[in-house]
Amino acid sequence: MKNTVFKGVATAIITPMFEDGTIDYESFGRLIDWQIEQGVNAIVSVGTTGEGSTLDDAEHKEAMKFTVDKVAGRVPVIAGTGSNDTAYAIQLTEYACEIGADAMLLVTPYYNKATQEGLYQSFKAIAEHSTKPCILYNVPGRTGCNLLPATVLRLAQDVPNIVAVKEACGNLSQVAELCALCGDIIDVYSGNDDQILPVLSLGGSGVISVLSDIMPAETVEMCEAFWRGDMKKAQDLQLGLLPLINALFSEVNPIPVKAACAAMGYGANALRLPLTPMNKDKEKVLFDLMREQNLI
Repeated sequence: MKNTVFKGVATAIITPMFEDGTIDYESFGRLIDWQIEQGVNAIVSVGTTGEGSTLDDAEHKEAMKFTVDKVAGRVPVIAGTGSNDTAYAIQLTEYACEIGADAMLLVTPYYNKATQEGLYQSFKAIAEHSTKPCILYNVPGRTGCNLLPATVLRLAQDVPNIVAVKEACGNLSQVAELCALCGDIIDVYSGNDDQILPVLSLGGSGVISVLSDIMPAETVEMCEAFWRGDMKKAQDLQLGLLPLINALFSEVNPIPVKAACAAMGYGANALRLPLTPMNKDKEKVLFDLMREQNLI
C-alpha cells in the first residue's frame, strides 16, 4: 500500500528575492497563496528551484518555516532538505520535521559522485532520522550521479518512510524500468515538465513542476485530464505548452523561471551567484511566449 504524499502537481516554488538578494517574504507569501488558489496539490520549498543551495543555514530554515506557516495545512509542504553532506541533510530534515513540514525532498548528493551503495546508505541514514515521508530526487544532469531503479527498489523495500521518487533523469527507458520495479510500492513523479504525460502514462503519480510556478492551473489540468481519460486535452496541454517549457529551461533552472515570476510581480529578477540573470535574447523569447498565454 502506497503512502502517498500528493497526487497531481507540486510546485517547485521559487524563493522571491529583492535586488540585493535577500528574501522577499511578501512576494513569497502572495505566490504561495496564488498557487493554492490555482489548485496545486503540494508546494516544494527551497529545492533546486528555490535556490536552496545558496541560502545559508538560517535562511534555509527560515524559508522552510515561512512556507509551512503560510500554507497552514491547505496542501502538503515538501521541504528540500537534501545535501551532498549527509550529516547536514539529517540536521535539515530533523528541523523540517519539527516545524511541521509534511514530507522531505532528498536530492542525490551532488559533486561527491557517490556509488549506488553510497546513495543507499546516505538516503537510508537521512530517512531514519525523519518522522515524515521522504521523496528521493534523481537529477543526474545537475548532481553527477544517477540513482538507479534497483537502488530505489532496495530503499523502498528497506526503509518504510521512503515513499516516492522525483525522477528527472530524462531517460524514459529508465523511468519505465523504475515504474516496473517499484511503481506498485512507491509514487513516481516526473521531474521534467516536458515529460509529464509520458511519465503519467507509465503509472506516474504526477509532477514536481517548474512550469506550475507560472501556469499552475494548466499544469494541474494536464494531470487531471489524463486521469479522467481526456487524452486529447492532456496531449494538447503537454504539446501546446512545450515551447514555453523549453523557454523555461533555455538556461539553467531557476534562471528563466525567476525572470518569469518577476515579470508577473513576484519579486525582483534577482538570483544569487553563481546564477546570473537571463540572457536578454532568451528572455525576449520567454516573455513573448508568456504574452501569448496572457501571463504578462
